[in-house]
Amino acid sequence: MNNKIEFIERMKKRTRKFAVDIILFCNSLKRCNASSVTTYQLVKAATSTGANYRAACRARSKSEFFSKMCIVVEEADESEYWLETIHDAVLSDDIEELSRLTNEANEITRIMTRAKSSTY
Repeated sequence: MNNKIEFIERMKKRTRKFAVDIILFCNSLKRCNASSVTTYQLVKAATSTGANYRAACRARSKSEFFSKMCIVVEEADESEYWLETIHDAVLSDDIEELSRLTNEANEITRIMTRAKSSTY
């Protein structure tokens, strides 16, 4: 396999793992009205990151790829926002996992921003 195909497959797995890890993390949040809204938004953004990346990989044109990658970047960044909100509102006792997921959201955002920018 060439480097591009390996990168694509690695990122598909990484974004799916991110989504699953977010779902599992959200199940551990403190139960309150704020956490239910935050959980909904975070799970939506995290799962959309991977789903839209997969769609971008099947794009029929450079412009379609770029458009989907813009969504990927937006959703990964939104995931980071919700994780920061969880931290600030002290909705989780698992600071280590919260930090790891926040770092992962940031890394995915940076990687996808570079991938998107390399299109044009």
